[in-house]
Amino acid sequence: MKLIRTALEIQAFRPLAVLFLVLSLWFSALPTIAAAQTTAPLEPIVPDKPVEENTGFRVEKVTVAGGSELITIFARRTYFDGPMQGPVSDIPLVSVLRDTLGDDKPENDRLRYVWMLTHTEPTFRQKLGAHIPFLYTRTSNKNKIGSEPPPPVIDLSKTNEAVWNQVFWAVFKRLLFGDIGLGIKASGLQYNQNKVDYRRSGIAAAAAVLSLYQETEGAKILTEAELKDIQARFFLTEKPLGWHMQSENLGRVYNKETTLLRDYRGHNWELLRQYSEAQGLYFEPLEMSDGSARHAIVWVAASDLQANKGRKFDKRFLNFKNPWTDSALLDWKGYSEVRWYDAEDREVAPETPGAHPKTMIPLAIYGLDHPKIPVILVDFRDSGNPKFREITRRVLNDLTGNVLSLSKFGGLPFFFGRFIYDFVTGRRGADLNQASRLRAYSQLKLLVALDNSLDPELKDEISERIESATLNPMQNDGDVEARIARAQYENLLAFASDPAGLAKKVTDDRREEMTRLKHGGKTRALIALGRVFSLGLYTHREKDSPEMMAQLDIRRQLDFHERFLREVAFTSADPEIDSKPEEIKRSLTFVAHNGSSAEAKTTRALAKIFSISKNDDIQTLCLMSLYRINSSAAKNELLAIYKNATTAERWRDTSARFLRLALKEGQRMSVRDARLIANIAAN
Repeated sequence: MKLIRTALEIQAFRPLAVLFLVLSLWFSALPTIAAAQTTAPLEPIVPDKPVEENTGFRVEKVTVAGGSELITIFARRTYFDGPMQGPVSDIPLVSVLRDTLGDDKPENDRLRYVWMLTHTEPTFRQKLGAHIPFLYTRTSNKNKIGSEPPPPVIDLSKTNEAVWNQVFWAVFKRLLFGDIGLGIKASGLQYNQNKVDYRRSGIAAAAAVLSLYQETEGAKILTEAELKDIQARFFLTEKPLGWHMQSENLGRVYNKETTLLRDYRGHNWELLRQYSEAQGLYFEPLEMSDGSARHAIVWVAASDLQANKGRKFDKRFLNFKNPWTDSALLDWKGYSEVRWYDAEDREVAPETPGAHPKTMIPLAIYGLDHPKIPVILVDFRDSGNPKFREITRRVLNDLTGNVLSLSKFGGLPFFFGRFIYDFVTGRRGADLNQASRLRAYSQLKLLVALDNSLDPELKDEISERIESATLNPMQNDGDVEARIARAQYENLLAFASDPAGLAKKVTDDRREEMTRLKHGGKTRALIALGRVFSLGLYTHREKDSPEMMAQLDIRRQLDFHERFLREVAFTSADPEIDSKPEEIKRSLTFVAHNGSSAEAKTTRALAKIFSISKNDDIQTLCLMSLYRINSSAAKNELLAIYKNATTAERWRDTSARFLRLALKEGQRMSVRDARLIANIAAN
């Protein structure tokens, strides 16, 4: 693509560029405007009795008209101690909408929206700042919330919407931005990047809250399976094809990602501890309320500064300047604290016999979830150090992608140059992974807010330095976010009490969900394309009726039982031992009675369960379910069981009987299978 345009070309596209900027600001403000128009509160909703637990959290459940529940996790006051304006109260952090269809059957429940209540719609001024290329700082805070409900950070049911938006954005960028000036193009692309990063930080914070809540003891409103599903969807937002992940694989995604994070933490914990102690420094993990440590702090003893003056310092993995040659530490004016140590230099209680005091000075805070090395987040002597490392990768990406419109596949020189750069930084473990840094900063802000074991003065110091490292103009500081969370929760409750608010939104979502009951895959794909290319203005919804609601109820229950059977089939070697046989029978019975539209993957799961099960009832129900599923895939699996010479004769006879019935009823099957079944019937 040419970088230089003629004056005539630039002049021709200038009105289009101006129009784009106006439209981008307008469309970015549409959710705010629309929400404001639908949030006229009627009678306020009174939350159900809170679920009290002996932890740092409490939970409120609000019943929404039309058959749904709004579940909100609060941080208790003693766990959220900081300089906040207004009345002191527990802080609402995360809200989750569960669509129950108005009954007590968990099988037809759907988790829909997740709100991180500190995440808000940016102000017009913040959006303008987000358009400025290479502006890596926060410009202002959002002080007035208004009456609009908060924007959800994710819709758990529309997992493919994000990728469609990415595809549309890539096409839109290529068609429009290639013909306008560099300044306009860089501005639009910069805004989109800041918007994406701001959402990522909200998702990271919500994931951290849910993870902490998950590890607490006691009864929970959100089940273990629901908490894992939500977090799995959070993990998948960073994957190119994560939207396509089937529900039965969410458990494996969660287990894989959490295991990977634990490995990262363990590796980085030990790496940072060894390097700190080798340099004569002190390593301390910063534990969250669940006992996990996602961050660590490195200290230096004031008494060691003179003793180690001139000592060689290896800063690899520590990434801060030599403390033994830093004169500022000798006359330190920042935060410090006194701790007591025994003769073997182990921290002990002050009253321990032989204990002696040491004045400890904090040097740096690290995130332990980075894939390669501990990532420095706070440098107590040089606030610009972490920010510079934060900016390094961002500048490269913005310059090549937003300004020069270079792609890895746009030319061999750039492809090889970028490949070598990524390879070297990856092998050396450079802490330049933007996604992991965003997650680490979001988690650190949460740690500072929730951990009451930290000294208030240290918390203030950390908070101030976190804010100085902020790159996104859309971001608000921690104190403002606490006030935002309270205000947005009140707005969300008002939105839930308005018949034209959340209740209507849930109804519209159900009508959109009914599309799969009326249309096939090709038609639904065309409908999805129509929504994308209309910028979301077109959404196909079916007409609501009691008959359609009954079908939706059955379809959701069928999805639940199909998912369970797939999980049993592909994760279990012995279903009678690994799973409860009664639960397997219950799911098989439901499919046998209501599973005519079950998916092809379910038919393979049924055949697998039949082959590995030794329970007569389970095997019988598997064959009956394959008969009841009206698809060629089901009949093919049933025919394969009949043709298998190792199958017991009585099961082959049962399969043959079901196949003859299917042929007689005119069920879907291939021409080849129909001929084979006809021969079976003749014999």
